Amino acid sequence: MKDNMTPLTDVLDFIVDNRGKTVPTSDSGIPLIATNCIKHSSIYPTFDNVRYVNDETMKTWFRAHPKPNDIIFVNKGTPGRVCLVPDAVGFCFAQDMMGFRCDPKKIDYQYLFAVLRSNFIQQKIENFHVGLVIPHFKKGDLGHIKIPRLSSRQLELAVGKLYIKLSKKIELNNQINVELEAMAKTLYDYWFVQFDFPDANSKPYKSSGGKMVYNEVLKRDIPEGWENGSLDDIGQVVGGSTPSTSERNNFADIATPWITPNDLSKNQGNKFISRGAQDVTADGIKSASLKTYPTGTVLLSSRAPIGYMAIAQNPLTTNQGFKSFIPNKGYSTEFVYYSVRNSLKTIEQYSSGSTFKEISGSVLKTVKTILPESKIVDDYTATVADTFARQNNLELENQQLSSLRDWLLPMLMNGQVTVSQ
Repeated sequence: MKDNMTPLTDVLDFIVDNRGKTVPTSDSGIPLIATNCIKHSSIYPTFDNVRYVNDETMKTWFRAHPKPNDIIFVNKGTPGRVCLVPDAVGFCFAQDMMGFRCDPKKIDYQYLFAVLRSNFIQQKIENFHVGLVIPHFKKGDLGHIKIPRLSSRQLELAVGKLYIKLSKKIELNNQINVELEAMAKTLYDYWFVQFDFPDANSKPYKSSGGKMVYNEVLKRDIPEGWENGSLDDIGQVVGGSTPSTSERNNFADIATPWITPNDLSKNQGNKFISRGAQDVTADGIKSASLKTYPTGTVLLSSRAPIGYMAIAQNPLTTNQGFKSFIPNKGYSTEFVYYSVRNSLKTIEQYSSGSTFKEISGSVLKTVKTILPESKIVDDYTATVADTFARQNNLELENQQLSSLRDWLLPMLMNGQVTVSQ
């Protein structure tokens, strides 16, 4: 970074700080957001599991309230996470967070927001973490966080606006994918749970009087001609392993993607995955007897925790924390994905372990599922294939936008590129 650095506290006009006693809550009223609402996947706070305060508490309990364009800063649990305050505000916050109000004469809020989210500053904040169990960042250390400054305020404004623009495009893509996901899942439920797939006359099968037959194994009525089976009927169940981490030749920055449950945890909100934090080399694959799984393999974390899922965007492999499904002939990735997802509750019930729950491949293969007629599976696949493809394309676009945004900011700070470039 350039030598032109300014202490964070020098560019702030005010800090909203309501930490201290626990705020009294109500059953309804004004949302009280917590640290779980501050995510780097969203520009603004989300409203996840919020509590509420009444009007009286809102007026009298808090020292101050955030204003539009303030920057919310988490100082406990996940120190350093930041979000912008929207216009209108519509919420309050108390514990474990602070609000930064920029001095507009000294810095633009959009630029400061972008800088605070940069890997450069996030690493600096991490260096000041205290607490082994629950990390936190002390308010007194804010002055030690130095903000890199560009050659002009005009340039900083342009950088901040560009960062926000890219972030909003990523969020828009995510919102579209949420809607597409709801459509695809609803269609699966409609066809394979409610059994109202289109009959020969293009009418809902069960609702239109389609013949149903009681299945002794599944203990329910299913459409005539359908059968009971288990998950290994629709996909080959495969596991993974970990090459020796003491052998440096087993891993590389660019080789065969190697996925861990932690990678899937970070991938939550996405349906597909292309690679994780590390790739494994040919030496690593050989030493750990790993197999490379084809594009379209459905990944399922089988421990710590159970139930994270993703679809392979490209050939890859995994560590031992997975039991994944390579779709069998006659069953598509689209059908296998939702069939496994629909079985997650049963899979979790079948898991065992004292320290943490795990499900073995042999047990997973016994999980019962329904086997529709092949034509119905083919019709469903054809119906949702474009939706899956669009979701995949949107996620790929987001990967490119995120890489551009995260690459561009430090390059601009270093003066290696300019906005005009």
